[in-house]
Amino acid sequence: MTQENRTTATQSWDKAGWRAYPRIQMPEYTDAQALATVEAQLRRYPPLVFAGEARRMRQQLAEVAAGRAFLLQGGDCAESFSEFSADNLRDTFMVLLQMAVVLTWGAQLPVIKVGRMAGQFAKPRSAPTEVMDGVELPSYRGDIINGFDFTPEARIPDPQRMLAAYTQAAASLNLLRAFSTGGFADMHRVQSWIADFTGGPEAAKYRDIADRIRDAMAFMQAAGVNSDTAHQLSKVDFYTSHEALLLEYEEALARTDSTTGLPVAGSGHMIWIGDRTRQPDGAHVEFCRGVQNPIGLKCGPSTTADDLKVLMAKLNPGNEAGRLTLIARFGAGQVGDHLPRLIRTVQQEGANVVWSCDPMHGNTIKSASGYKTRPFDSVLREVREFFAIHRAEGTIPGGVHFEMTGQDVTECTGGVRAVKDEDLSDRYHTACDPRLNASQSLELAFLVAEELRDRREAAAPHGQVRAV
Repeated sequence: MTQENRTTATQSWDKAGWRAYPRIQMPEYTDAQALATVEAQLRRYPPLVFAGEARRMRQQLAEVAAGRAFLLQGGDCAESFSEFSADNLRDTFMVLLQMAVVLTWGAQLPVIKVGRMAGQFAKPRSAPTEVMDGVELPSYRGDIINGFDFTPEARIPDPQRMLAAYTQAAASLNLLRAFSTGGFADMHRVQSWIADFTGGPEAAKYRDIADRIRDAMAFMQAAGVNSDTAHQLSKVDFYTSHEALLLEYEEALARTDSTTGLPVAGSGHMIWIGDRTRQPDGAHVEFCRGVQNPIGLKCGPSTTADDLKVLMAKLNPGNEAGRLTLIARFGAGQVGDHLPRLIRTVQQEGANVVWSCDPMHGNTIKSASGYKTRPFDSVLREVREFFAIHRAEGTIPGGVHFEMTGQDVTECTGGVRAVKDEDLSDRYHTACDPRLNASQSLELAFLVAEELRDRREAAAPHGQVRAV
């Protein structure tokens, strides 16, 4: 799509136009003047990300759509003001880098690294209120909207929280950019972290892959390819993403790209529309259709073929590769009931999309101990079903999307360092949904890498599989 065509497509769009459309999963602020003051202040703040970065991410996602790269997206279910620290941010970034190296080995393709960071402050909820000890209060909707404490005062939506979210997002991006380009992300350093994980007896079954990665790094070093001679070994492109749920915040940070004259969401490199807010005539779709960032669209069991056709036409009218990522989230055992019909709908429309798998949201259960959790085996099963169906349909499984943390939490059961139901209370720190811990995240990357390797070997002509 040419710049002229993009301009034509957005001429009928205004960043405040969503206000005329039905809105759901958004707060009703009681003080209109306080809200207006915060929005005016945010409009004066610099954007958190820049148009050129978003364009580069779209170009790289176009490579994913063509099967020449793979997408890894992961991070917090809902970022917390109280849990925010440089150490927590660093630890999650470290795990994502390790996952990316393992996936690169499996796919033998570049891995696009995207964090659910620096903006993932709002969460849709299944009910507007919750009850505790006979008391009913509005649901917690994320720190950008209201407080986690179960008190009437904390649960009142407060627009000032948007300013706190912006400040935390800006600090997060500053540190992530330093980590990405300042030598912390050096490939040799990341490889040593992976070796630490596989050094324990529980993860010994993944040692062969880790050894192959180590041998590849040693070969490159011997051949003179190192951090001094190949800068791509010492730094990475790292992007941020979040659900564009709180549209007052999104509108206030939307900007016009000075080089193209087109609107861009300045809140994050990639924004997505949730499964609960993807109404074709809704406010969230209306806002997201006009910005030029990569857009994600969560697709759950209730996604119909007709709705998907309308959504693809609205969100990607130029049918540009890299613009739209469909994030499938069905639940283990249900992927076969829904994914094939959506794949065929995309094929019938000739649509350019990236297919990604979110195996977290369809696999949430209540444990016997009363904690909300996600069994590791169910998460893995959904990923494997996702790959198997794409293999059967002859389409490209482009990426994975996880809720995870670099912390040693006990929120999801299972994994090689097995978290049991009775362990959940030990370190259950999430503000909303259960997350994979560092060990579970890296183990899942090894298992996905095996799927990618099997897919690559099945697709290669006999005798032409490259070994690492």
